[in-house]
Amino acid sequence: MVDRANVISISNEARPSQQEEASAQERSDQDTSTYFDERITIPDADSTKFSFRKLWAFTGPGFLMSIAYLDPGNIESDLQAGAAAKFKLIWVLLMAHVLGLLMQRLAARLGVVSGMHLAEVSYCHYPKVPRLILWLMVEIAIIGSDMQEVIGTAIAFYLLSNGKIPLYGGVLITIADTFTFLFLDKYGLRKLEGFFGALITVMAVTFGYQYIVAKPDQGELLKGMFFPYCRNCDSNALKQAVGIIGAVIMPHNIYLHSALVKSREVDRSKKVQVSEANRYLFLESGIALFVSFLINLFVTAVFAEGFYGKNSTEIFESCIKQGNPHASVFNGVFLGCRYGQAAMYIWAIGILAAGQSSTMTGTYAGQFVMEGFLNLKWARWKRVLLTRSIAIVPTILLAAFEGITQLTSLNDSMNVLMSLQLPFALLPILTFTSSKSVMSSFKNSWLSKILTIVLTITVMAINLYFAIDSIKSIRVHHWALYTLIGILIFLYCGFIFYLAWFCIVALGAQQFDKLKCCPNALGNSYKLFEGSELLDREDSELEPSTPPLVYPPSPQSISSNDSAASTDAMIRTNKRAYGTRPPSEKYLHTSEIK
Repeated sequence: MVDRANVISISNEARPSQQEEASAQERSDQDTSTYFDERITIPDADSTKFSFRKLWAFTGPGFLMSIAYLDPGNIESDLQAGAAAKFKLIWVLLMAHVLGLLMQRLAARLGVVSGMHLAEVSYCHYPKVPRLILWLMVEIAIIGSDMQEVIGTAIAFYLLSNGKIPLYGGVLITIADTFTFLFLDKYGLRKLEGFFGALITVMAVTFGYQYIVAKPDQGELLKGMFFPYCRNCDSNALKQAVGIIGAVIMPHNIYLHSALVKSREVDRSKKVQVSEANRYLFLESGIALFVSFLINLFVTAVFAEGFYGKNSTEIFESCIKQGNPHASVFNGVFLGCRYGQAAMYIWAIGILAAGQSSTMTGTYAGQFVMEGFLNLKWARWKRVLLTRSIAIVPTILLAAFEGITQLTSLNDSMNVLMSLQLPFALLPILTFTSSKSVMSSFKNSWLSKILTIVLTITVMAINLYFAIDSIKSIRVHHWALYTLIGILIFLYCGFIFYLAWFCIVALGAQQFDKLKCCPNALGNSYKLFEGSELLDREDSELEPSTPPLVYPPSPQSISSNDSAASTDAMIRTNKRAYGTRPPSEKYLHTSEIK
């Protein structure tokens, strides 16, 4: 019988550089590290009572998620809504945040209960072709969002420099400043979250200052917030109402939030801790989105006071009469004309904070999505260089050869793009949070399913209306263009139909699984929802037939001591069955208690 200790000793002697290799690997991991490589410990307290210490420990992911509700695209949508309908659309803004909170709740629950974020779960369940299409759609949404952030930041630099930094110069500066801010997480997770909190505070103070100076009619404002009607509103106001929802609920933000919650140390083997984490994260998300709603409200109210009932020519002429040299940038300069130069600079600072914070969270979302869908780890600087390079090309061309009006139009086009990408986040999150094999006893209840389905269909219908209305405004009339649009619409609707079918099966309609009309490339996908058990056998003992895909252990099924062994078994099983390993083993181990 071989002495195991001697074997280990001989093995160690045969590899004298093992420690150096480990150090090199550690340095590589630092370059590609992500937000949840550091985990926050939750303090012990009575789980039956509310604890501010626990709420503080869970505070962070929701506020980072809420930054997507404050990006330059949302700010642009707010001021346009105020200019088009004054206070009459504030109730739409409120409802959009409520809808967003319900969707973010599902994302947070998925991350806490399953131990994987949405991109990783999609990797495990969707076949290769749909998975790659989903990844491309989410990447397009991230790039579109990044373009909005570049636009907002460029305008902010233009205003702050009194026009000495041209718009294209501001676009170029966004490359360097983003790299600088991305290294902040080297100082620790809590400091990074604190920095984001500071940026949100800057936005709240700057836009709040504008609100106080503008002194909007509080009675009219409250009426517009709580009475869901829009009397005497024209088609432009209706379009802005749809645009608010398209700008607020962003697809990549659902993927982001499901990953951010993994930064909290939750023992998934204990149902009580999982339930507690869900409650605190929902509360934290609610507080964060309430703050973002107030900031958006400030912007809408300020521009409702100044722009409603006036056209851009009147505003431009009022600035010219006051001798303002930058009247072409009518949004920020309007504040300078009306309330003094300080108001314009304060507005620019707020826009700068919005652009920088959104850029950073967008980069994290892109990193999570790439690692989840493709099992590919990139250094942060490579990731941001790729995304920002694609976003900058059309933006800098418009900034150099056109002007602020064209940049604003591009910003509106990006909101349309977000609307088109939204189903590729809503359908997967509804699918997986309704699946017992993913969520165990934490799956959506029937009431929750019905409510979520109605909300999903409503949001998708509203956003599709917004997108179709924007397509109608295309001025180029040529059969080739219409043919191309028709083909794209057919492919787009076909993929949504596939995701919806997948979702229906997950919701319990197993009879649809028996239909044999799907291509072979989409074949066995539905069988993955039939539930599975972890296989403890070695690779050599696995049957040649494809077993059901397996998940990290559910909170009720396994003790924490067996977590690592079970996760390793899951990795071996999936690797043998499907040819590629599931998302990073490092991620799958984050549910373990060290």
